[in-house]
Amino acid sequence: MQNKKNYLKIAFSQDLKGADRIVYRALEIFPGALAWGTLLGMVAASYFYPVGAAFFIIIFDLYWLIKTVFLSFHLRANAKRMKENLKMDWRERLKNLRIEHIWHLVILPMANEPYEIVRGTVEAISRSRWPKDRMILVLSYEEKWEIGGLEVGKRVREEYQNIFPNFLTTMHPAGLEGEISGKGGNETWAARAVKKQIIDPREIPYENIIVSSFDVDTQVGQQYFECLAWHFLTAKNPTQSSYQPVPVYNNNIWDAPALSRVVATSGTFWQMMQQERPERLTTFSSHSMSFKTLVDLDFWQTNMVSEDSRIFWNSLLLYDGNYESLPLSYPVFMDANLAPTFWRTAKNVYRQQRRWAWGVENFPYVAFGFLKNRAIPLRAKLYYLFNMIEGYWSWSTNALLLFALGWLPVLLGGREFNNLVLAYNLPQITRIIMTFAMVGLVTSAIISMQLLPPRPPHYSRLRTASMALQWILVPFTVIFFGAIPALDAQTRLMLGKYLGFWITPKHRK
Repeated sequence: MQNKKNYLKIAFSQDLKGADRIVYRALEIFPGALAWGTLLGMVAASYFYPVGAAFFIIIFDLYWLIKTVFLSFHLRANAKRMKENLKMDWRERLKNLRIEHIWHLVILPMANEPYEIVRGTVEAISRSRWPKDRMILVLSYEEKWEIGGLEVGKRVREEYQNIFPNFLTTMHPAGLEGEISGKGGNETWAARAVKKQIIDPREIPYENIIVSSFDVDTQVGQQYFECLAWHFLTAKNPTQSSYQPVPVYNNNIWDAPALSRVVATSGTFWQMMQQERPERLTTFSSHSMSFKTLVDLDFWQTNMVSEDSRIFWNSLLLYDGNYESLPLSYPVFMDANLAPTFWRTAKNVYRQQRRWAWGVENFPYVAFGFLKNRAIPLRAKLYYLFNMIEGYWSWSTNALLLFALGWLPVLLGGREFNNLVLAYNLPQITRIIMTFAMVGLVTSAIISMQLLPPRPPHYSRLRTASMALQWILVPFTVIFFGAIPALDAQTRLMLGKYLGFWITPKHRK
């Protein structure tokens, strides 16, 4: 562990010196360079070698069609699994297991969210069936929003302290050394406070505590903590596993504009598909893990943005590759992006997607950690690194290659190329392949309708119809709210223009 401390909490190349700094900086540059190399290479090939570029486009379109079909099977499988898990009686499943020693610790880091948002989250937890005497709830607000946070925390605690005998509110100080302004510092402060004030004085074994770090808009179902406990108790190695629910952005989905709904639901679908591929699953947003692991790690990183996914990689390196993220195939409900005006909503959607895409900062961290950690098998290292870089590369380039750059050989290939039969057939072939690929949108529309909560009475059936028709926006959203913010994030990392933490404003009508 002592040697690992030298690299476990690295944020950026500037945290290192000498050769290590050069290596880490090169790894920061790589994802952006690969993305831009692909896009600029496509432009150059379309001009200098249009025949090769045309064949590449056809092959790439076929690859995307096969990938779409493959992922649609995973999406449908997880939709079915999640539906079954929601119907299952998890208390009945726990009857054959010893659960009296299990505690749930729920950490709710908040910024300047309104009372209604925070209260809704705590109310949902209060309706859960897990015994409240074996639950610890921590609401942690920020000093820089002290007036609002203190008032909200006080109101919520006064309202629910009779339900939760272990309800703690904390204030995360601003400007602590080694921290950036963000969620990681707040939840780490909260975890240390509850350890000192409740867990250690009562001598609760760390390995008996499941800690859930929730975004403050996260609402859980009545059986969520029982489902989580069952997965924890039946895991091969409970303390060396994370537990990942499916984020479903339904809290305000009927009020959000179509643009926001499509982007939010697409994010849900990606997480559902990842749940069916647990070997690729990491942690994201609201997640759970063993408190013992958290203490071993000295809690979350406080010096970087993507602490929710970084905690998985921290753990993987700490335990020499013996760590995994287990899918719950069970939803938690969160807010879709919504602001008072459409244009502000669109801006917030872009910034949120860029922040999520900033998870690319994990690539240099993991690659550097793998260079330092000799205990992890080479095959595992290559598997993780390939999946990471392929994922970030696809995010920033594929939509542009499919919808924006596929016509370049015809536009740039010159008269000689345009006289070829290939030049005439290229748009036709591309259109046919993409038409078949778009059939996947039908699956998306059907599953999205199944996930919807009941329509509020003040909306007509036209609103329901728009929920299905919204998927025609996908070619637009995957470029302007998918590829471009991802390319933005990778370019910033490549140039050393590191992104700070941006808090998604919460708004409900």
